Amino acid sequence: MSEKQAVYSLSICGRAILDMHSLNNEGGEGNQIATRMVNVVYRDQASGEYKLATVNAVSGDMFKHIQAEHLYLLAKGKLPLCQGCQKFSASRILDDPDFMGALPRQDSTVIDELLKHCALDDMEGNLIAKMPRSIPRKSVAEFGWVVGVPDYTTTESYFHVRYAAERGERPEEAQQQAIFHRPASSGVYAIVTNFEMARIGFNDISQQYPIPDDERERRYLAFMESILYTFIEPNGAMRGTQNPHIVEFEGVVSVTNQVMPAPALSPLDEDYRQEVERVAGALNGLKPGAIAVHRFDSMGQFAEVMKGLIKSTEPYKLAW
Repeated sequence: MSEKQAVYSLSICGRAILDMHSLNNEGGEGNQIATRMVNVVYRDQASGEYKLATVNAVSGDMFKHIQAEHLYLLAKGKLPLCQGCQKFSASRILDDPDFMGALPRQDSTVIDELLKHCALDDMEGNLIAKMPRSIPRKSVAEFGWVVGVPDYTTTESYFHVRYAAERGERPEEAQQQAIFHRPASSGVYAIVTNFEMARIGFNDISQQYPIPDDERERRYLAFMESILYTFIEPNGAMRGTQNPHIVEFEGVVSVTNQVMPAPALSPLDEDYRQEVERVAGALNGLKPGAIAVHRFDSMGQFAEVMKGLIKSTEPYKLAW
């Protein structure tokens, strides 16, 4: 019998200081790049009143892509990948003519074949759209927006100019060189993520696992490792010249070993860690030992927490 602890669900919520980054933008107008801004509601700690703030943010789509790319690099050559995922196509299994050319009649059988055929489509999800039907595969990963904490986030625009290498050969560039403005944001960012580990290799229609347990565990280990790398190296826009300064990372990792959601609360609330621990305590009162909460106060501690979980856990197996 395995000595590893089974993980049903895992959540991470934390605050990260990211300085001088431009990971996610909304496009450009003229020579001005527009950074992504969102509106959030929060409770002011001094007055206790609700307030509205406009803050810089990085979309959950961006962080999901970051995590998927790390998983692809870990899976390549080690886990089964469809033809689309072998070249990291955004369409994934939809770019696999062998799979798409002969879809079974029953939706549950289609999902069975998808789970056997490709680890990336299994864990990152997809929508198999082929008329006259659409068959969804829900992702195991759920990423919320990474939003700036009000009063602790700022965005500025910086002047840049592209100089001509040889002004004599291209006089038009010497007379009018390209001038543009790039944004850079710095601040404290709130992160919320959830991962449904029990659903790795799980067919939501048939409620069965069509792949063997050892294959599920290989996928789980690669998936857990990709989560760790997502926060160590958050890829995104403009990293060539605006690689973000990751100054701090603190938060909690909550893990459940029974059929129970891992609690996660938004770090927009100053007391989010205490509240996560309080929720975990209440739920452990219903099912003793079902939830473990791991605090971390730095990127190093977060890496140690994840290393410990990677070495001592396995994916939970649903049994009806």
